Amino acid sequence: MVIVTHPIEAESYRRIAASVDLSDLPLVQRAVVERVIHATADLGFAKSLCLSDGAVEAGVTAIRSGAPVVVDVEMVRAGIGGTAAECFLAEARAAGPATDPALTLSARAMMLAAERHADGAVFVVGCAPTALEQLLDLVEAGLVRPALVVGVPVGFVGAAEAKERLRTFDGLASISNRGERGGSAVAAAIVNAIVRMQSV
Repeated sequence: MVIVTHPIEAESYRRIAASVDLSDLPLVQRAVVERVIHATADLGFAKSLCLSDGAVEAGVTAIRSGAPVVVDVEMVRAGIGGTAAECFLAEARAAGPATDPALTLSARAMMLAAERHADGAVFVVGCAPTALEQLLDLVEAGLVRPALVVGVPVGFVGAAEAKERLRTFDGLASISNRGERGGSAVAAAIVNAIVRMQSV
C-alpha cells in the first residue's frame, strides 16, 4: 500500500519498517501510520494513533467523490497535496470580534466551515483543540455530519481531552491520537496518505 516516489522517501520507509512492526494493522491503516511516522520521525505514533473502523475507507470515498476538505489552520492546508483544502480562519477574522468572548478564532472558523459544508465533508484539525471541541459540539447538535474527522490537535491545554472526546462518538469516522502530541504535520500526513490511496 505504500506509494513511494523518491529514493529518500523509500529509504525512510525502509527504516520505519526496520524499527517498528506494523504487520498487525490492516493495509490501509498501516499506510496512514507509516505516513505519519515518515512525516514526524516519531515512532510513538505507531502506538498512539487511533483509527476508527472504516475511517480510512470513508476518507478515501469522500475525497474521491469530491467532498470538501476543511482544515483548522493554514499550515495544515499548506501541507496537503493532491486535493484542495479550505480554511476559514481569515473569514472568521474579517467578521470582527466574537459576540461570545470565550469563543476562539479557530472555533468561530469551524462554525463557518460547518455552515458551508454541513454534510459529507472531511474535517481536519491539526492545531487548535478549541476547533475540534466546536466541531464536536456541532456534530452533537446534529448541525454537521462529517464523512471523516481527523482530529490531531497539539498542546498541553485541551488537546488530549478533545481527542478523547472525539473517540467517544459512535458512528463517526475518525482518526486521532492519544496524548498532547499532534500538529499540522501529523494532520497533513494523514490526509496525504488518504489522498494517495485514491490511485491504488
